[in-house]
Amino acid sequence: MNPTRPGVAQYVLLTLLALAFLYPIWWAISSSFKPAAEIITSPLSIGAPTLDNYRAMFADVPIGTGFANTALVLAVKGAMTMFFCPLAGYAFAKYTFPGKDLLFGVVLLTLMLPTLVLIIPLLLEMSALGWVNTYQALILPGSIDAFSIFWMRQTIAAIPDELIDAGRVDGAGEFGIFAKVVLPVIRPGMAALAVLTTMNVYNDFVWPVVAVNDTSHQTLQVVLATLAQNITGNRIGADFAAVWGELLAAGSIAMLPLLVIFVLLQRHFINGILAGSVKG
Repeated sequence: MNPTRPGVAQYVLLTLLALAFLYPIWWAISSSFKPAAEIITSPLSIGAPTLDNYRAMFADVPIGTGFANTALVLAVKGAMTMFFCPLAGYAFAKYTFPGKDLLFGVVLLTLMLPTLVLIIPLLLEMSALGWVNTYQALILPGSIDAFSIFWMRQTIAAIPDELIDAGRVDGAGEFGIFAKVVLPVIRPGMAALAVLTTMNVYNDFVWPVVAVNDTSHQTLQVVLATLAQNITGNRIGADFAAVWGELLAAGSIAMLPLLVIFVLLQRHFINGILAGSVKG
């Protein structure tokens, strides 16, 4: 018997843990299709499915605007992160230049700063530039962040220098080496960074709620945070059960994109986590 092979008890334990984590998600989605009154009176029952909560939610809440704004911010901000951070990580991992260690140390020091400490300086900067209530304020701050640079530096540092030297011997330019030699090797790390960036941008709430107070620029998380106010404000006399039904409907729709992305990219994400853990 192989002592390293998982036993039946371990599989049972892992299955129970998976069910415990998945049950709240299943309950939220299934309850969003129940009549609003049953969510309060019979929260664990399975009633006849209905789309009333979704119809009411779309009528009361501008969730479509939130999705559109989040998609725009995610596309542009994610593209900037995925383009510039690997280049910076490549420079820190494979190049030697004066002040490299000092500069990389400064980058790492910024990881120690809490987000709340940076909000006021960033807001004053956005105000001086006239970017408050604009997409620039939502996209540019944090698009090239210290963690992504560090992640890419650790991933690229594991690439043997001989591969890069072979590219130079073949006459490839520096960007050619990066595109044809480095990028194919670090694809798992890039996939993991893409998943982490998507989660961070998609779930970001603090900065969007500070930088934008215009409803036309609100991201999904800001819309969800003010969802109960929008429901009660748009529909006089909305009861507690109706608010809960629409909250569950909006939450179910909001969680689906991240679930789909993680399911599709989970193998690359895990491989990227392991690749990024290699010390360079």
